[in-house]
Amino acid sequence: MDNLAAEDVTKTFREGRETVHVLKGASLHLAAGEVLALEGPSGSGKTTLLSILGCLLSATSGRVEVAGKVVDATRPAKLQAVRRQHIGFVFQQFNLFPALTALENVEYALNLKGTLGDDATQQARELIARVGLADRARFLPRDLSGGQKQRVAIARALAASPSVVLADEPTANLDASVAAQILDLFRELARAEGRSLLIVTHDPKVRRVADRVVRIEDGRIAA
Repeated sequence: MDNLAAEDVTKTFREGRETVHVLKGASLHLAAGEVLALEGPSGSGKTTLLSILGCLLSATSGRVEVAGKVVDATRPAKLQAVRRQHIGFVFQQFNLFPALTALENVEYALNLKGTLGDDATQQARELIARVGLADRARFLPRDLSGGQKQRVAIARALAASPSVVLADEPTANLDASVAAQILDLFRELARAEGRSLLIVTHDPKVRRVADRVVRIEDGRIAA
C-alpha cells in the first residue's frame, strides 16, 4: 500500500501577466517503509512538489493521496488536518525554537497535533530517546551540535506518528560523518516503523540509504 501518491500533479503561478508552469504532470508513489530520494536541478519543481505532497500548498490540478485518502485541495482546513495527522517535516535549517529545550521543541510539536500535558511530555521523552539524545533533552539549541539539532528536528517530525516524513535537504548543513549518521537514522526509522520517507536532496550520499532514486526535470518526474 502506498502511504503517499501523486498523479499528474500540475502547479501554475501568475507572475504579472504571465502564467508560470512549475509542475507539468508530475506523478510519484511512495510505499510504506520506503525511502525515496528526489533529485533535480534548481528550478525543476522539487520544492513545489514537496510542498504539495506535504499539504502546505494546493495543486492546480491532479490527484494527491495521503495514507490512502484523497486530499481535498479546495479546503484549507482539510489540508491542515491531513498535514497534522499524517505528515512530518525535516528541514535544512532545523527550524528549532531557540528559547525551548530539545525536549520542549518536540513537546510543542505534539501540542500542535493535539497531545497535551503529561502525555505530550512522556511522548517527547520517548522520541528524544529514540533519536539518541536522552542525555541532551534539557539542552537549548545553541548548546547542541548541527547533527544533534537535526536529530531533534527528526524527533519533532515523528510527533503523533505520521505515515510520511518529508525531508528537504536534511544533510546540507552537516559534515560528511554526521550526515551519514543522520541518513542511517532515517533508514532505520523507515524500516522499523513502516514510515514512508521522501528526501529532496542534492547530496549523492543519500543514494546509499534510498530504496529508489527519481529525478524531477522541468516539472516532470523522470525515473
